Amino acid sequence: MVPGRLDALVGSIHPVPVWNRGNIPLHFYRSWFTSLLRNVNPDAIYVHHEPYGLATAQLYFANARVGNVPIGFYAAQNIDKQYPWPIAKLEQWVLSRSSFCFPVTEGALSVLRRKGYNGAASVLPLAVDSELYFPHHQAAVEIRDRLGIGSDTFIIGFLGRIVKAKGLITLVRALSRIPQFPWMCLVVGSGNDKAQLEKEIGDLGLTDRIRLIGYVSHDEGPKWLSVFDVLVLASESSPNWKEQFGRVLVEANACGTPVIGSECGEIPAVIRHTGGGLIVPEANPERLSLAILELLRNQEKRNAFAKQGQTVVQNEYSQRHLATQFATVIEDSVRRSRR
Repeated sequence: MVPGRLDALVGSIHPVPVWNRGNIPLHFYRSWFTSLLRNVNPDAIYVHHEPYGLATAQLYFANARVGNVPIGFYAAQNIDKQYPWPIAKLEQWVLSRSSFCFPVTEGALSVLRRKGYNGAASVLPLAVDSELYFPHHQAAVEIRDRLGIGSDTFIIGFLGRIVKAKGLITLVRALSRIPQFPWMCLVVGSGNDKAQLEKEIGDLGLTDRIRLIGYVSHDEGPKWLSVFDVLVLASESSPNWKEQFGRVLVEANACGTPVIGSECGEIPAVIRHTGGGLIVPEANPERLSLAILELLRNQEKRNAFAKQGQTVVQNEYSQRHLATQFATVIEDSVRRSRR
């Protein structure tokens, strides 16, 4: 956070949830928060929940009963979902009583506006820890050596959950179109669709060229991102889901790695903003293979994307930069409430 900016300004609440049913926003807390708010007496409240959540409404009800100070929420939902009563009613009530909000993307803000939110809003993308995400050159060399991958081999990488939505089958099919070049693909992560992915790799005869690394810790992630020559995030939309941000894109750019992303959800907006890579259509192995070939053949272009992406991420996605933005919005809301 930003030292001296939010001292005694915002109450931080981390109670234990008692009910949460899958994707239905029924997550709520044991406490009603009124006693807590009386003790903390905050000047403002930020609720790190979507506006449709029951947990969000709990904090808003408590605030209305105790102090009625400026209050705001987080939003990443980029699909205009219509919820049944009473969820829809509570969502509208939260939107009508909010002094500020922090949507993760412009897409999330657009959904809020369509639902009638007219208050102050500041798009606040997901932050990157610059002390962790930077080019780990020595670690990249060590990983190549450990895996027996020569310096002349182009490494295509994926880091994330191995699930259908991430488009890994499309990535494998794209790679099957470029067998004549010296490349290797590293899939870092775990997930429920690993067996299906392994079958596709075997069926296409790519077992020797695509390695499933498995789960790695958060602290190890930047080292793997640094070993990739390009990161691919080929996510694919479904009726109820599309990428809400694509955090691994900015993490890869922070590590000096260019990216290729699909047109799923917020991926194109993130890549256009950072300038750190290429955008391809969803579920299109041919176009994805051409994008991979473009970067494989052109080191100068890879370097340009890497430099541009890293610069933008360092300047606009750092924790300090976004914390300052966060603090400024809340301080402005407090000042307006006291006029």
